[in-house]
Amino acid sequence: MKFAYPACFYKDISGYSVIFPDLCGCATQGDTLTEAMEMAEDAASGWLLLSVEDGDSIPQASDIKNVSLEYEDGFVSMVLIDLEEYAKSHSNKAVKKTLTIPAWVNNAAEQRNMNFSAVLKDAILQQLQV
Repeated sequence: MKFAYPACFYKDISGYSVIFPDLCGCATQGDTLTEAMEMAEDAASGWLLLSVEDGDSIPQASDIKNVSLEYEDGFVSMVLIDLEEYAKSHSNKAVKKTLTIPAWVNNAAEQRNMNFSAVLKDAILQQLQV
């Protein structure tokens, strides 16, 4: 699913601050305008993904013409979020996998009440840190 939300950009001493009026508490910043726009997409995507995973409803985006700036030196821009694409690399949703292991390994692990999912996840995370 794709969404577009208005974001308020403000120039400050450290770069740009970004606030999403429709996404309660969603804000970010960047040293440059380009970085702030990239960070805005990431922040809004994370906010929406967490809402979806928690079963919360996604707020409707305001019309850009109805968004008021808190400070005069800002501007409003729409930020496009591709939630499906973002979820591919950031979702904590569990994914079922089928694997094959020797029977003796399975038996030994079951005797020790090992959680196969936890062991596999930990091993993969360890390998990814290489």
